[in-house]
Amino acid sequence: MAKYKNHILVCGGTGCRASQGEEIVQNLGKVIEENSLENEVQVVRTGCFGFCEKGPVVKMVPDNTFYVQVTPEDATEIVSEHLVKGRKVERLLYTDPETQERVSESKDMGFYKKQIRIALRNCGFINPENIDEYIARDGYAALGKVLTELTPEEAIKVIIDSGLRGRGGGGFPTGLKWDITRKVEAEQKYVVCNADEGDPGAFMDRSILEGDPHAVLEAMAINGYCTGASKGLIYIRAEYPLAISRLKIAINQAREYGLLGEDIFGTGFSFDVELRYGAGAFVCGEETSLIHSMEGLRGEPTVKPPFPSESGYKGMPTNVNNVETYANIPVIILEGAEWFSSIGTEKSKGTKVFALAGKVNNVGLIEVPMGTSLREVIFDIGGGIKDGKKFKAVQTGGPSGGCLTEKHLDIPIDYDNLLACGSMMGSGGMIVMDEDDCMVSVAKFYLDFTVEESCGKCAPCRIGNKRLYEMLDKLTEGKGTEEDLTLLRNLSNVIKDTSLCGLGQTSPNPVLSTMENFADEYEAHVRHGKCPAGQCKSLMQYVIEAEKCIGCTLCSRVCPVDAITGDKKEPHLISQETCIKCGACYEKCKFGAISIQ
Repeated sequence: MAKYKNHILVCGGTGCRASQGEEIVQNLGKVIEENSLENEVQVVRTGCFGFCEKGPVVKMVPDNTFYVQVTPEDATEIVSEHLVKGRKVERLLYTDPETQERVSESKDMGFYKKQIRIALRNCGFINPENIDEYIARDGYAALGKVLTELTPEEAIKVIIDSGLRGRGGGGFPTGLKWDITRKVEAEQKYVVCNADEGDPGAFMDRSILEGDPHAVLEAMAINGYCTGASKGLIYIRAEYPLAISRLKIAINQAREYGLLGEDIFGTGFSFDVELRYGAGAFVCGEETSLIHSMEGLRGEPTVKPPFPSESGYKGMPTNVNNVETYANIPVIILEGAEWFSSIGTEKSKGTKVFALAGKVNNVGLIEVPMGTSLREVIFDIGGGIKDGKKFKAVQTGGPSGGCLTEKHLDIPIDYDNLLACGSMMGSGGMIVMDEDDCMVSVAKFYLDFTVEESCGKCAPCRIGNKRLYEMLDKLTEGKGTEEDLTLLRNLSNVIKDTSLCGLGQTSPNPVLSTMENFADEYEAHVRHGKCPAGQCKSLMQYVIEAEKCIGCTLCSRVCPVDAITGDKKEPHLISQETCIKCGACYEKCKFGAISIQ
């Protein structure tokens, strides 16, 4: 095997692949061959680096130079300048937005400075399709330690003492969940990985599976040993083709190495993993719905108890954890419970992965210690709001979470604090909004999603959420009443209290949190027929200011319905009855004569 002097790590996550990441890999390979460097330089396709806003990302090792927004055409210059001449390609380096200085290493970037990568420790560092690279970073050492040094009870105690809680949204203590399953007597038990990631804007689990699939397989095997299960199932949505492909490769490699299958490490313990595909139903993120889907049934929840730990897949004890939860397990076993519990807050230990998206400068995948504030995440790591706009709100927890405001920016992020503020941790989606967002429309957007994704089994969710959506639609159309505001709040509370599963019980959170924190916007829609953010088309008007209009006729020429009239060099008028509020005139006016009222 060749011993390379240099490695070029190219992000191979879905985001960078969509921006010609594969072409970058191919071009680098060609140029390296042209320069006869194939025995000295290796191009490695990795998982996600996290800094999606600046992708595709290329990292040079061993000097750790970090290139951003690379194109396939840059391959020649990277090889000729960096590798042949030993000079950094300055134009591809990250530019600090505050100092305007070029930054060559990721450790010096604001995006990475406050992150601690545990679940994401291997993403962006190894080739996820090469088991040897995972093993080189202590891969499967935790499984070996558990099987040869610890009893199931001792291993579970490590997880309990670490304070790890489920990262899929529920936050239930992971070790306790394992212990419950272990104590149930049964001929067959199952271990399940929930990779059904359905939150809008969320891509945490996908990125872990794409960048470090062996970590999940190793953790599932550890779970199997601890709970007495010999079979593992990964329930993954079919919309994740890259993650599925890499999981298949990882499973086959682990079997070839004897790390999955019969008599692992010669200990007599047997465990294997299979994939099960979901069709993209959000409700199947709930564990009982997920289990029914794997059984070939309709993805609907059932009343608990019994819990899956007692009666789950095929009526057998089943332990369900999500991808991120599993990704923490091997390192906890190797580093110890005390190490992990020293990170985070009193009741929320360790780190949390978030998919930071929306109106923020640095969109990407981040991992921060529990207790980090929203302000640090949005303004230090996220680089603040795009285009110098004012921060307005952040939605945490996806459709099940709430919208938090400026007054919440300094609260430490953990399970309990977010719940106390009317939101939740969820699986880790975090969508930032600015002054141009209408919070009534935001609530309507999430209710539209929930209505579409409801399984329909219980009336509060099936009918109640539909009624909530209709009332929000009335508000955005300018037809809402004071009575609607009262009904919105009352119905939301009824749905929370009476729905069968977590989807229905949390679906009103966007409504209740926006009504609590942005009551003035709801009142403006009802009492004044105005949308303060100017986003609700039915409540807005495009008006030409006569003193600014020079009569260039450009607006009238682009209007698709001929709603604008006026002579050349004379102020024009917009007929409000005819205008369809498409905004074409507003965008084309060069003199700022058209305003939104």
